[in-house]
Amino acid sequence: MSSETRHDGLQYDERGNGAPGPPDPAHGQSVGPVPGTISLEPVDEVCVTVLVDNCFDSLAKDTDLAVRPRSSRLRSTPSEQFMEGRTGCGLRAEHGYSALVTVRSQDSTRTLLLDTGISPDGLLSNVDTLGIDLAAVEAVVLSHGHYDHTGGLTALAQRRGGLPLVVHPGVWSRRRFDRPGQGVRPLPTVDRSAIERAGYRIEERTGPSTLAGGQVLVTGQIDRITPFEQGTPFHEAFRDGKWVPDPDLLDDQALVVLVRGKGLVVLTGCGHSGVINTVEHARRLTGIDRIHAVLGGLHLSGADRVGRIDPTVGRLAEDPPDLIVPSHCTGWEAQFRIATEIPNAFVPNSVGTTYVLRAQDSA
Repeated sequence: MSSETRHDGLQYDERGNGAPGPPDPAHGQSVGPVPGTISLEPVDEVCVTVLVDNCFDSLAKDTDLAVRPRSSRLRSTPSEQFMEGRTGCGLRAEHGYSALVTVRSQDSTRTLLLDTGISPDGLLSNVDTLGIDLAAVEAVVLSHGHYDHTGGLTALAQRRGGLPLVVHPGVWSRRRFDRPGQGVRPLPTVDRSAIERAGYRIEERTGPSTLAGGQVLVTGQIDRITPFEQGTPFHEAFRDGKWVPDPDLLDDQALVVLVRGKGLVVLTGCGHSGVINTVEHARRLTGIDRIHAVLGGLHLSGADRVGRIDPTVGRLAEDPPDLIVPSHCTGWEAQFRIATEIPNAFVPNSVGTTYVLRAQDSA
């Protein structure tokens, strides 16, 4: 099979699968998909700040692992109707997801962004309200190509131009839903040429790779092994001139970080692969069994997925993480079940929350 070296300094075969190649600290190093062969550099701390999600609760309480954005911590906005001339400003909640991921070790701090929300301005609106400086962001990773995770790309590029954009090649697919009796619902398609004009350096990777000096794993395409995580019904993609079933959304991927002495932290966008498939994939790639935390969308909302809630929560409860933060498309029924079955790990999400996960000897 022929291979090529692309401008990211990585080696790929003709199907886009990464093979071990020359390291490139700026863009990451490709790693092989052989189980247990990925050696993640452990970190002393990982902070995950949720910048876009479906829920904002200004009264949510801090926990041992979650720091909430109190009103006093948020920037105010001018308003003539108040005697003081200003008023408090909440954060925007919308059907989408974005998270800022910062990993720290003794000699470095590295920051990545996962996804950009659904609206063109929601991400930056919340960034500004929170007073976050994006200067440290060194790359953007897309969990998949759906528009509720890619909507803020252009606006972000105007603030932070020239960033690497790490994607699975499937993110550019034209997609739609065709549900019986409900008609066809086209989904907005990410325009690669527009993204390139915005200044992103696109890095396509089908297989797993690492970023941030080997401290963050991008899973790449996730193996589907469970019998109950059966993808997204009635989802279609336009391929070879026709619409075909596309339940698997093979561009779905997650981020994984190893917190020293605690285990793996798994961060999903939508979790179209299924959270159990995703967790098991992370275990196989790294050879590490202990899952310290799971955060992000678990895609258990909607009538089509009610039957997956019980087996999913059951599997999570067998060896529960220390922290579970179901977000975005998880749905209230699944969140209720997780809160009931795994109460010590469950934390409800809210936009602006920072989850701080520290190593064993630095807690």
